[in-house]
Amino acid sequence: MTSASRHHLVTATVENKAGVLLRIAGLFSRRGYNIISLAVAPTDDERFSRVSIVVDVESNLLQQVIDQLDKLINVVAITELDPADANKAELLLATVSVGAGDQEFDDLVARVGGTIIDRGSETTMVQLAGDPAILNDFEQKLRSYGISELQRTGAVALAKLS
Repeated sequence: MTSASRHHLVTATVENKAGVLLRIAGLFSRRGYNIISLAVAPTDDERFSRVSIVVDVESNLLQQVIDQLDKLINVVAITELDPADANKAELLLATVSVGAGDQEFDDLVARVGGTIIDRGSETTMVQLAGDPAILNDFEQKLRSYGISELQRTGAVALAKLS
């Protein structure tokens, strides 16, 4: 991430209808805004999904994006979450060039709260869920071991309880 002050987390509750995600992504694309991460999943109500978007846009233009999102027919609610008032999480899966028996690596994974989910003779797959900043640090540490595959989900967030 380049300039954290330009990165904003917007969440939208949308109807589970075909084409909704395409319309949302198109809205950002037409305006030339870069989506840093995008995560979509059903909510507790099967009629709706929650879309979490981290977007790179100046603060004064963010309101325009929110107003345009609000005009989309399948969008039910929109919220910009202040990082100080939100609980954020992300999932990282990585395959690393570490075989069985590397205690230093196993200790690193345990120290950050990660899990070894698969192990081969020359590679190990790990997962870590948590704050995106923690995942960024963990990813950098994994690079010294050699990452052969990496997948991150993108940030999801909910407002902190009052």
